[in-house]
Amino acid sequence: MSNLSTTADDILASARHFIMNGGYNGFSYADISTVVGIRKASIHHHFPSKVDLVRELVRRYREDGQANVAELEARVPNAFDILTVYANHWAQCIADASRPYCVCAMLASELPSLPQDVADEVTQFFRFISGWLASVMERGAREGVLQLASEPSIEAEAFLATVYGAMLSARAYGRPDVFAAILKPVLDRLTPTGSH
Repeated sequence: MSNLSTTADDILASARHFIMNGGYNGFSYADISTVVGIRKASIHHHFPSKVDLVRELVRRYREDGQANVAELEARVPNAFDILTVYANHWAQCIADASRPYCVCAMLASELPSLPQDVADEVTQFFRFISGWLASVMERGAREGVLQLASEPSIEAEAFLATVYGAMLSARAYGRPDVFAAILKPVLDRLTPTGSH
């Protein structure tokens, strides 16, 4: 049974790579078959359709994100530091090319043309990450470690848009350092006068 799980994980990892580099329509089961080294029928055994495959990929991506957020919250109590660690995480992923672009950001750019089941999962991911960031913003303002110019939910959306926009700019210019350069003034703006 563990071999089946490993095969499914390999299929999902391959799909994630293809989506990060070419989007939903940028790959087929034949592409995955070549990379993973299995027949297309085996892929269909694990994921009967591409919708099933990508829906599961996004669901797992969100669950991993939820686990990572819980771990980050437990490890880093300060709201400003949480935002910095989050930004630095993406800066590192972009720099070392381990995750040069967020799977859900790539899929969100294709949302109008995605199958509804996949689109719904992508939207759930954004609701999760935006809700988490809003709670960080609210807590940070209450504790005096973040200076907000708008409501926490708006600040969260603006921060999220900046993170994903910076990812896109780093990718467009082929320069990982662009990401950190874009995030720095945003983090500076959130820092209360006299802090950090």
